[in-house]
Amino acid sequence: MAKTSMTRILHLSDTHFGTEREPVLQALLRLAGEWQPDLVLLSGDITQRARHGQFAAARRFVQALQRPVLAVPGNHDIPLFNVLARWLNPYGGYRRAMGPVLEPAVEMPGLLAIGVNSTRPGRHKNGQVDRRQVDRVVQRLKKSSADCLRIVVLHHPVRAAVESDQRNLLIGREWAVPAWIEAGVDLILGGHIHLPYVLPASELSVAAPGLAADSIPANALDAMNTPAQWEAAEAASAARANASSSAEVSGAADAGRRAWVVQAGTAVSRRVRGGISNSINLIEHEVRQGQHQCVIQRWDYMADLQAFACATSQTLGWRRGTQ
Repeated sequence: MAKTSMTRILHLSDTHFGTEREPVLQALLRLAGEWQPDLVLLSGDITQRARHGQFAAARRFVQALQRPVLAVPGNHDIPLFNVLARWLNPYGGYRRAMGPVLEPAVEMPGLLAIGVNSTRPGRHKNGQVDRRQVDRVVQRLKKSSADCLRIVVLHHPVRAAVESDQRNLLIGREWAVPAWIEAGVDLILGGHIHLPYVLPASELSVAAPGLAADSIPANALDAMNTPAQWEAAEAASAARANASSSAEVSGAADAGRRAWVVQAGTAVSRRVRGGISNSINLIEHEVRQGQHQCVIQRWDYMADLQAFACATSQTLGWRRGTQ
């Protein structure tokens, strides 16, 4: 197979407009202008409380990116206090700002990205997928080109890096993720928990090593402020992802090592977690002689520089023939 051109993707999540930090927002727009990604993926919680002004700010941001954007809603994008709107028109504000399609898909040379709406108006926080959604993704994945990067984007995570996030995992992940892996997905992108990491998509119920369960406070979202702990978890995640990648390249991968979970932190909101600054993901993919290579970088906002800087980089590799 001939070499394909590089595909560059900017993965953002949990912008929470209404709580955005203006210097971070401007730094992100500058970076996107420099990178000129082929596609921007926005994995939910675009607003803080689904209010008109917040969606208007989100729309201005998307327009300022001047790049193709695929977005899916998060639980914060459904009205919370306006009960009537929540039940009669839960996605009205989202659709006006982000477009009418809740589960968009983008296909271009070298890339297939499929959006999944994991929110439910009847659930305050937790996400869920049903069989219809899973089957739709499976059918689309099976029709895609062998040399493209295959991505599924949703708001809620399908794998946890720390034990306390087990309660935040997607309902239905136990059968959705294996079905998507079998159909050929490469990356499953999410947000929701404001914690960036990369993990193999297998072993869905097992937290990553590096943090003991009893070291995580119950109110983890607000209480965790120990960067050393998160750096240990990040290192463990990288080791597992890279070990998985090496196994795939050698052809010795098992069925649970065919895809990876990629979580993004909060891109521009002040609602940061775990001592990690605002962060985004840069994903670059290419194919050389049938060998897929995907570099995933996490870029963190540095207040002293008023700019984003690369914090971590992981290289994943696979051959489609191992599937």
